[in-house]
Amino acid sequence: MATTTNTTPSPIKSLSLPFKTRVKVTAINFATDIVRRTDGTINRILMNLLDRRVGPNPTPYNSVSTHDVVFDPSNNLWFRLFVPHKSDVVSFPIIVFFHGGGFAFLSAASNAYDAVCRRFARKLNAVVCSVEYRPSPEHKFPSQYEDTFAVLKFLDNPDNRKNLPFWPEKADLSTVFFAGDSAGGNLAHHLAVNYAKSSSTFTLLKVIGLVNIQPFFGGKERVNSEIELEGAPVVSMDRTQWLWKAFLPDGLDCDHWAVNVSGPNAIDISRVEYPPTLLFVGGFDPLKDWQKRYYEWLRRNGKDVKLVEYSSAIHAFYVFPELPEAELLFAEVKEFFNNQISKVRRTKI
Repeated sequence: MATTTNTTPSPIKSLSLPFKTRVKVTAINFATDIVRRTDGTINRILMNLLDRRVGPNPTPYNSVSTHDVVFDPSNNLWFRLFVPHKSDVVSFPIIVFFHGGGFAFLSAASNAYDAVCRRFARKLNAVVCSVEYRPSPEHKFPSQYEDTFAVLKFLDNPDNRKNLPFWPEKADLSTVFFAGDSAGGNLAHHLAVNYAKSSSTFTLLKVIGLVNIQPFFGGKERVNSEIELEGAPVVSMDRTQWLWKAFLPDGLDCDHWAVNVSGPNAIDISRVEYPPTLLFVGGFDPLKDWQKRYYEWLRRNGKDVKLVEYSSAIHAFYVFPELPEAELLFAEVKEFFNNQISKVRRTKI
């Protein structure tokens, strides 16, 4: 009996990337694969050698200075503060940013994220707090969620800011945005829920928007995009399964609400004042179907969310400034910021 084979060409074959990007992606794939051990641990010594990091620079570079601020000495946690040096603005919105890396890799000091946050500060005239949270597998869920909430409490306390001579007077705690990509997008989402449930405990800090860039969500099933885009840059089913196992404590699976945010165990957000959200999805991101489910879930719960999809974008596209979609993202975010800030100012009149 003759057998048939699927001759449908893989969508990956139509992906075209600049040579510079292909080199970077190859390096990322190599690094994330070589440091992962079969026993579920990470070779941190090797990872630190492969992950190029940069220190803070208090001298303005491209109109932005940077400073590292410890917010949790007991866990050696800090955030990198990006301060724009523009004298012609009345106030600066604040971005609380969470980097990607599958909860296990990279840092607020990683060169790529230092550069991205510097661009956010410069292009958006915003103060950026890029948060260093505890990594998995050394620190399992919910450690990372606890860290994100701790930084908000630190920022809300005026005594903490008094001890920071470089904290800009024009930083406006009544116009705070959460932002993150990949695992950082997962953290930003859950922080938005946690903040909304406890907003009355904050004195000054007000969250007015969420920028979620290709968040790292998943589930026990394999969605179409994961299957059809196997072999895409950066993300693979093997890597995501390893990372979820590294993140979740024993006994929890990928239908846990931290992973499958819109799934059978989803948190009820119908009565939660979830912030207006700008969601980015890439056509060549294997996680895009999970991200679109998240979008539909927010809509079903009556939340204000806008979906922006770039059909040719790979996972983490915006950290590659040579890709045209990266510039488009910053333009979209700027418009979103302006709209949300205008709404807040109108309510104050």
